[in-house]
Amino acid sequence: MVLIPAGEGVMGSDAADAAADERPAHRVRIKAFWMDATEVTNAQFRAFVQDTGYRTVAERPIDWEALRRQLPPGTPRPPEDRLKPGSLVFTPPAGAVSLHDVQAWWTWTPGADWQHPEGPGSSIADRMDHPVVHVAFEDAQAYAHWAGKRLPTEAEWEWAARGGLPSARQVWGDAPPDPSRCNIWQGSFPDRNTREDGFEGTAPVGRFPPNGHGLFDMAGNVWEWCADAYRPDAYARRSVREPAVDPLEIATDPQVDPRVLRGGSYLCSDAYCTGYRPAARMHSSPDSALGHTGFRCVRDVSP
Repeated sequence: MVLIPAGEGVMGSDAADAAADERPAHRVRIKAFWMDATEVTNAQFRAFVQDTGYRTVAERPIDWEALRRQLPPGTPRPPEDRLKPGSLVFTPPAGAVSLHDVQAWWTWTPGADWQHPEGPGSSIADRMDHPVVHVAFEDAQAYAHWAGKRLPTEAEWEWAARGGLPSARQVWGDAPPDPSRCNIWQGSFPDRNTREDGFEGTAPVGRFPPNGHGLFDMAGNVWEWCADAYRPDAYARRSVREPAVDPLEIATDPQVDPRVLRGGSYLCSDAYCTGYRPAARMHSSPDSALGHTGFRCVRDVSP
């Protein structure tokens, strides 16, 4: 783990490319904490599973009663074969498609989970140093508890990602991303990845240069779960005069409220998703597991 120093800085962005939920930029004050230098790997997650017998959300049959709470009233129960365990797998279309229809490249795949990233028949045998994926928020929390750690707050994550730099756009300053710096998409998304960075999907952790704090893959590779509940107006409700001290958005309904994701993934690009920016925010339901989502942990500094 890397010690992230305490300090005060800017969270969010007012830049032209900032999304509405990144505004306004505001001051935050963060206490010191330890952070995993890399995303949690398949090898590390396997050690947790072998020690505890844990089964991830993607490996359990879907709980219809829990799912129904997230759907419009009166939604009929799906057929039983749609309630089998599985996860969403990125499936490149044959050609260019509308970027407004994510169903064109995400496929619900029964049998897809952290051990089978592309579904039945796939394996992580040669990817033990890659970040674990297909982990839901609950899975990340369970691992963190086992490891004696916790998930980072959104503010801690952004403070660490900036690496001591003021830029809200890049973890390495204002230079544009290039294939030597991070694992993101090159080419025409979502149908043609030129793989200039050397990877079609996830990359081994630590393959690209670290940021100013010595943290790897804070841009690209996989999205990372944070502890906060997601609220689009979270920043708007904070004071622009006084810094927010170690802010954390608490979930009203922990089983339903979406959670924050940070850092972007191998599917981000300047042409489609600039989620690799330190200020960029994403969110997902806590029971969602996807092929480009993982996590890293933090630990408080002892008194």
